[in-house]
Amino acid sequence: METNKAEGKGIVTDNDEEEEDEDVEGDNKKKRVLTLSGRKISGAEGSIKPYCQIEDCTTDMTDSKTYHRRHKVCEFHAKSPVVWVSGKQQRFCQQCSRFHELSEFDEAKRSCRRRLAGHNERRRKSSYDSQEGRS
Repeated sequence: METNKAEGKGIVTDNDEEEEDEDVEGDNKKKRVLTLSGRKISGAEGSIKPYCQIEDCTTDMTDSKTYHRRHKVCEFHAKSPVVWVSGKQQRFCQQCSRFHELSEFDEAKRSCRRRLAGHNERRRKSSYDSQEGRS
């Protein structure tokens, strides 16, 4: 098995006749990529270039951080205060990892109100618990 440390993937070539991964002629063996989780995906699926989900964005995300590739949003659009998605002004929420309409955010914050409310509630609860322990 060949290993590519930069991508964290190894290429596996199946030689077993029992598996039906061979082409019809039988001469060309299909290559499958083994991911870190152990899941096998075909070479075609593994070679799809990551792209930003914003229309007309041509950013090459091949060398982008894993977070940006996973959520299909380039760093520029993830941090932009306003982007146009489906004809609506939206912003990327850092907590939900999704785009929401601007009305769901307070001022220039990057997390929607719903997730911020849950975050603040957890903070208040933990600070209240720690103050009880002092008494």
